[in-house]
Amino acid sequence: MPLPELSEASVALHVGVDDWREAIRVAGSLLSDTHATDAAYTQRMIDVVEEFGAYVVIAPGLALAHARPGADVHEDALVVATLAAPVRFGHPHNDPVSVVLGLAVTTAESHVGWVAEIANVFNDETAIPRLAAATTLDEVRAVFGASPLSIGDQA
Repeated sequence: MPLPELSEASVALHVGVDDWREAIRVAGSLLSDTHATDAAYTQRMIDVVEEFGAYVVIAPGLALAHARPGADVHEDALVVATLAAPVRFGHPHNDPVSVVLGLAVTTAESHVGWVAEIANVFNDETAIPRLAAATTLDEVRAVFGASPLSIGDQA
């Protein structure tokens, strides 16, 4: 299951936030603005962290914000938000976070496939610092293995 093409609408770079909830709201806004989810999905992503803790911080500096499939998810989607200044999610080892991925999936099966693909990207130890430093969509796409010449922006 290949990761989706990233468009301008699915990436926000160097966003200023005060805390982890705002960081998740940025990712959630990208998901809802691209019509992958309803706005309610953002609150569900926050609720996951409030209920289960900061397990969404999957590597040093990287959070994978997500919630279970539901009626508020219209299509599988991945978004990327980098933060102007890192924030703490409360993870004992992987805080602070400078990159937040927002993941919305329509089925449990697609969740497993997408998480595996995301893990492959972040097996490269340079991926998180490269994303955190990215200033263009092409730099973000390069981290995910996409050539800027081979992917056009999605509307």
